Amino acid sequence: MVDTTARFFIALIPPLAIQDYANGIIQELGDRFQTRTAKAPPHITLQPPFEWSPARADRLTEELAAVAQRQHSVFVHLLGFGQFSPRVLYIHVERTLDLLALQATLAEHLEQTLGIVDPKAKRRRFTPHVTVASRNLTPQTFQQAWALLKERPLDLKFWGDRLTLLRHDGHQWQIYKEFALLAPAQLADEPERVIGVGDRPIG
Repeated sequence: MVDTTARFFIALIPPLAIQDYANGIIQELGDRFQTRTAKAPPHITLQPPFEWSPARADRLTEELAAVAQRQHSVFVHLLGFGQFSPRVLYIHVERTLDLLALQATLAEHLEQTLGIVDPKAKRRRFTPHVTVASRNLTPQTFQQAWALLKERPLDLKFWGDRLTLLRHDGHQWQIYKEFALLAPAQLADEPERVIGVGDRPIG
């Protein structure tokens, strides 16, 4: 029988400058420890991968558009690194109330309207992060890579201004469609135009 579903997930994808920085970390770890991540742009997962029929993609995008039309852009603060021992190293994302509310609203809407739910994610506390290593990690290389990252300064800020739907093409994750969020409810904490990453400015 022909498989009639495809894999999708939903994320916040940072601006290109921050993607470049994250990809640099991924490449550095890969060169030193032969680690890898999923083949996708650096991102913050809001809804983990799920199966959905491409023939019903319009229904999926309609519901995502409905969420985006009611949700404001969220301030995102990346601060240092973290780990899910012994398998994942990541850029830490501050758990702001607005980011948590966006993820909860999205998950609830998808479950109620489309029946999309991730049982594991529903049981666990949402821990936003940007993965930099999740594959080919041995206990030894995990400890070595974590020692390299844990004291490294990192302080990045951006507005998450769109939901991104990604689809797996059999080889890697591709951006399928983006959904613009409303303008921020307040701009008091607007990220600076130039963001410092240790001693490396990103503009």
